[in-house]
Amino acid sequence: MESRGKATAYLFLIFAVFLSWRVGHGGRILIIPLEGSHWVNMDIMIQALHSRGHSIDVIRTNKSWYINDDSPYYKTITVPVARAFNHDFINPILRKIFALERGESSVLSFMSLQVEMFKAMFDMHGIMCKMASTMLEDKMFMNGLKAKNYDLVMTDPAWGAGIMLAHALKLPLVYNVRWVTSGEGHLALAPSPLSYIPMTGSGLTDKMTFMERVKNVLFYTIWEVQDTFLIRPQYQAICNKFFGPDVRYSDLLREADLWLMRVDFVFEFPRPTMPNAMYIGGFQCEPAKPLPKNLEEFVQSSGQHGVIIMSLGTFVSELPSDVTNKITEAFGQLPQKVIWSYKGIKPANVGKNTLLVNWMPQKDLLGHPKVKLFVAHGGTNGVQEAIYHGVPVVGLPVFYDQYDNLLRLQDRGAAKILTLATVDKEDTFLKTVKEVLSEPSYRINMQRLSILHRDQPMKPIDTALFWIEFVIRHQGAAHLRTESHRLPWYSYYSVDVFLFFLFVVVVITFSIVTTFRLLCLAKCLKGKTNQTKKK
Repeated sequence: MESRGKATAYLFLIFAVFLSWRVGHGGRILIIPLEGSHWVNMDIMIQALHSRGHSIDVIRTNKSWYINDDSPYYKTITVPVARAFNHDFINPILRKIFALERGESSVLSFMSLQVEMFKAMFDMHGIMCKMASTMLEDKMFMNGLKAKNYDLVMTDPAWGAGIMLAHALKLPLVYNVRWVTSGEGHLALAPSPLSYIPMTGSGLTDKMTFMERVKNVLFYTIWEVQDTFLIRPQYQAICNKFFGPDVRYSDLLREADLWLMRVDFVFEFPRPTMPNAMYIGGFQCEPAKPLPKNLEEFVQSSGQHGVIIMSLGTFVSELPSDVTNKITEAFGQLPQKVIWSYKGIKPANVGKNTLLVNWMPQKDLLGHPKVKLFVAHGGTNGVQEAIYHGVPVVGLPVFYDQYDNLLRLQDRGAAKILTLATVDKEDTFLKTVKEVLSEPSYRINMQRLSILHRDQPMKPIDTALFWIEFVIRHQGAAHLRTESHRLPWYSYYSVDVFLFFLFVVVVITFSIVTTFRLLCLAKCLKGKTNQTKKK
């Protein structure tokens, strides 16, 4: 009996030593996230890192929208700011976008929409630069961060505060990325021929006619103008102030050790990439969990017709009232039950088959066998979750990349897109929903994408965790980074080499021609001399 007790105590000791070793060898990671839906998937990444024994600190503002101050798996470091990226910032912009998108389609309305987006992006990055400046000029704050001896910084590079903070702390940098401050992440990382890589906002696929390629170049120019004149100068001013004019923000942006791309090539069009880009699209997806009792009962009450779910994501709290009424009216005419994540004023004509909720377990509903259709705004998270669970989509894009995300599904026959301008006209919404529900090809195509997405050697979240820990183990991943961004444009495109070859050809050609002309001249002179002697 005594020997058994000693054995048990010995095993317990070994187990305790193992746990302490695991925690002791976990990394210290500093997270600088973005708000809204970007935080939703960063939060999942943080939970996974915490489960592996890593210690996580998250930088947030005192006006944070989504990031809780109290969490069992991370600690927060709060930065005081006067303004932040939250509902107060985004709602006025959305109202202007709704009004412009529902107006008459013209060059003037397109330009007006671009101007509004330019203003919004300029203002948003101005807020981020102010936050970065507040952190960098606070010596006590920075010394406190340095004293914690972090192993790496992970940030969402859609804003640049984390990029500059990583440089100031001299730490390896990992991106949880789809977007960077200048646009879609691949454009800053890898060669991106405009002949088959569509620009965000262009509404194009990778198969373009000549005029579509012209359009693509125009959209590329718009993005370049926005970055060159509105965004990059704000971040460069911070770099000039704290690091000196020799440090270029565009270089800091491209020098991340690891780019964890929140897409995969089931969703994204094929394109060139780089060895430090790891594709983790759908890393937030998982098998569906049981629904809460009230939702399960509602779903089961749908019978053979099934359920439609609708969500417009974290940014869009409500649509214009006439659009909402038209959607509600259309839902009321369907035999399916409807669950709608809705936070606005309740429409007067909600049908008995429609359940309005402040929040719904979207991933668990998408994985329920009775869910037949997802009406969505086209955010990256929702699109990836629809692919994972094989649920076809009716898309209602609002702004930024949402139309392009949905277009990738529509191009593969798994979705149908509606614009806000057409939702409330001639029963368009009702007809589109009925088409996607009744035509089997939409579900078949989406389920095919789901099979392709799931057929991977490792789960996307495990891929992400491996590479984050790889960077911690090796204090970076410099061997995977390209130095192409350090080259001037004429070297990158080998313009100087072509000019050199052209110069050599010109010199050789000139030498040959000159030599030939001199020989001819010498021969002529010799002939004249001989003729003179004969005379």
